[in-house]
Amino acid sequence: MSGPTGRGPVGAGGRSGGSKFRDKAVDPVRAVARDVLRAVRERDAYANLLLPALLRERGISGRDAALATELTYGTARAQGTLDAVIAAAAGRPIAEIDGSLLDVLRLGAYQLLRTRIGAHAAVSTSVDLVRAEAGQGLAGFVNAVLRKISQRDEDLWVEELAPSIVDDPVGNLAFTYAHPRWIAEVFADALDGSVGSLQAALAADDARPPVHLVARPGQITATELALMSGGAEGRLSPYCVYLPGGDPGRLDVVRDGLAGVQDEGSQVVALALTRAPLDGPDGGRWLDLCAGPGGKAALLGSLAELSGAHLDAVEISEHRADLIDSITAGLPVTVVVADGRDPGLAPGYDRVLVDAPCSGLGSLRRRPEARWRRVPGDVDELVPLQRELLTSALRLVRPGGVVVYSTCSPHPAETIGVVDAVCAATGAEQIDARPFVATDGMDFPVPGPGPQVQLWPHLHGTDAMFLAVLRPAPAAPTAHID
Repeated sequence: MSGPTGRGPVGAGGRSGGSKFRDKAVDPVRAVARDVLRAVRERDAYANLLLPALLRERGISGRDAALATELTYGTARAQGTLDAVIAAAAGRPIAEIDGSLLDVLRLGAYQLLRTRIGAHAAVSTSVDLVRAEAGQGLAGFVNAVLRKISQRDEDLWVEELAPSIVDDPVGNLAFTYAHPRWIAEVFADALDGSVGSLQAALAADDARPPVHLVARPGQITATELALMSGGAEGRLSPYCVYLPGGDPGRLDVVRDGLAGVQDEGSQVVALALTRAPLDGPDGGRWLDLCAGPGGKAALLGSLAELSGAHLDAVEISEHRADLIDSITAGLPVTVVVADGRDPGLAPGYDRVLVDAPCSGLGSLRRRPEARWRRVPGDVDELVPLQRELLTSALRLVRPGGVVVYSTCSPHPAETIGVVDAVCAATGAEQIDARPFVATDGMDFPVPGPGPQVQLWPHLHGTDAMFLAVLRPAPAAPTAHID
């Protein structure tokens, strides 16, 4: 039985026997969105890497490209909530619906529940996608499920399917704002259990993220970049510009290497390394211990050039090291292919950045499918690596130098847990990082009592970047024997 209330698997055999196909053209915008969602599901592709390539390949631009981007990223971001609605409307678990149909159902449900696209257009274009590949029979199943979904708006579906806001506020908010429950619990922990703050954080994380550009210091100013791109200057970084829309890769200033795409929070991390005071003069030896894919290394390299310093950029992957070489060409940057835990470098660096590999829970809005791929065990595997990298940095920095530890994650185990454990083991001390983030005239808060800084999308408009500034333990005095 293939109807929405049947119990057998739907679509498992591909095209059903006797199906009638017709030559009606499918909508190319929906087709490209469907193809990206399929690649994400079947081969763990990254939507933000694949979609721009497919848009260029198929000649989709302008408003059509914007719609394809919204449908693709929005559907991937809302997957968990959409799946619950689809399962309820189909009368069967998601696991019993063939993946190729599920991709289209998700795409159609997103249009019905989270866009202003008319129900008829959302349903008919979805049915056309299935009919073109699988025939009329399975297209009828998709039609029936989507029509049932269209009978209620998102608020009514949430009211029916989400946990009670009174009995289970975290579960309710996780469902409402399309996050796995465990991630909502992590955010709640990082926000000291405040339900209001959790709601604001999840809502910001569930929204379309802005595009942030970074002006390369010494080559172009943020003011010039804003004029050339039509954007607005940033609030936290003097090199940041907020792009109002469009593909930043099409901007001449980006193609020419005068600017790059980089979240303002990442810019703040790099700037904190250059702003933190040293005991003694800055000898100009700087180190980026986990430099791939190179955004922070490029900013630090530009600042090093202005300061007469030199940056060593360590990356374990040869492919990513090649990327860093490319984007730092012409800057005082040496790329070293090595493991940051034991890179074979001589100690004595004045400034060391450890932008550690992490769960990426702070940048989920920019990687729409990532929230549904991550599992709690990912963090458990990363924490030992993060501790080893921070310990390595403290061995490499000179007495009186500074180490900045950062993650694109608000998870306490990856942030304060790592810093506290390494400080306890090595005797390193934390410096209050907040003054290195604050800017003149800043009209919004750097949250928390310090000494660390945790940025949030709902408070700062950045990814949820964490940073701490450390100074190594004083060297033990050398014993003298008379």
